[in-house]
Amino acid sequence: MALPLTKPVILPLAEERRRHQRVKVNLLGRYMLADRREFPCQIVDMSPGGMALIAPIAGQPGERVIAYVDHLGRLEGKIARVMENGFAMTIGATLRKRDKLAAQLTWLANRQILNLPEDRRHDRFAPRNAMARLVLPNGTNVACRVIDLSQSGAAIGIASDLRPPVGVVVTVGKTQGRVVRHIEDGFAIEFMRLQHPDFVEDNVTGE
Repeated sequence: MALPLTKPVILPLAEERRRHQRVKVNLLGRYMLADRREFPCQIVDMSPGGMALIAPIAGQPGERVIAYVDHLGRLEGKIARVMENGFAMTIGATLRKRDKLAAQLTWLANRQILNLPEDRRHDRFAPRNAMARLVLPNGTNVACRVIDLSQSGAAIGIASDLRPPVGVVVTVGKTQGRVVRHIEDGFAIEFMRLQHPDFVEDNVTGE
């Protein structure tokens, strides 16, 4: 017998507040309203069930919204309430996705409390899936190979004629980094923010 699919759960904001502790964050992203307009945003507090965004256009309560958040990827939900400088939204997610969000938020909160340095060196490893998408400064989206990576950076293999200059910011997968040096078959980047060790591979090589 086929098992029923697990449907995303979207809780009312009041219930979401009771179930999940919200933490202060400072994450950048973009969001798309129901009419497909996109705008930049800043997430200022968040839990696995909802988040508050500073945003130029708020939309309407109950309106479906899709957000793409640094480190966290794609999040979908509905506008719960409109505020003076943005809005709060629920997050529709499976229980597995909520558990992952909770772990990521714990990492972000602890990093801020402990004031962990962004440039601390970490052990590098070869990813299971080396292929990734690279967005260059001019907007070009190309395939690349992740030679190795750590919480703080990665080595990227790419054709020499596509190698970006040192100092520019590129995006690999869902993660932004600054080019710090060229290597024989590509270049090395330092991530703009330290990555959670459990999710760095998904953030860099995941779609």
